[in-house]
Amino acid sequence: MIGAGAAGLVAAAFASTPERPAILVERTTDGGRKIIISGGGRCNVLPAALEPDRFITASPPHLVRHMLRAWPLEAQKQFFEEELGVPLTFEDDSRKYFPVSNRARDVRDALVAFARRRGAEIQFGTTVRDIARAGDQWRVETSRGPSSSQRAGFRCRTRAATVPGSASPKRSATRCTSSIPR
Repeated sequence: MIGAGAAGLVAAAFASTPERPAILVERTTDGGRKIIISGGGRCNVLPAALEPDRFITASPPHLVRHMLRAWPLEAQKQFFEEELGVPLTFEDDSRKYFPVSNRARDVRDALVAFARRRGAEIQFGTTVRDIARAGDQWRVETSRGPSSSQRAGFRCRTRAATVPGSASPKRSATRCTSSIPR
């Protein structure tokens, strides 16, 4: 996985197995920068209701509805409170759930801890230099060196990039991750 934002951390956690831990590469030293600034530093974790019409995406509307139904809001709330250990409180004014602590950093830290508990190997402070097809695998070269060792690079059967969008240009994808072969 490339990118340790909320999507990357959760994807790495759920993709990890004891036999095959996911490797998550993150350019920053701590990941989750958008999490930390969301909600004015308080992190608006969930909305009061899932409203597919409010999502801006190039995906077909029926796909967005399907994804939202696949993980209902109550199950998401339960995930944060029980699995991550981040109690939430509902704010009437904004109609959103926030961590009781009002600290976005608590949400980011809980997601990092969850990914690690599930077996993900997180490589903070690491840039992806190149991704290339190598037979039935992908060769990923990182800033830690050539792909001759697990720490410097790796080979994998699948790849995923969870890169930020243009909403935050300072945090946008590097040239390598923005041109990952599809």
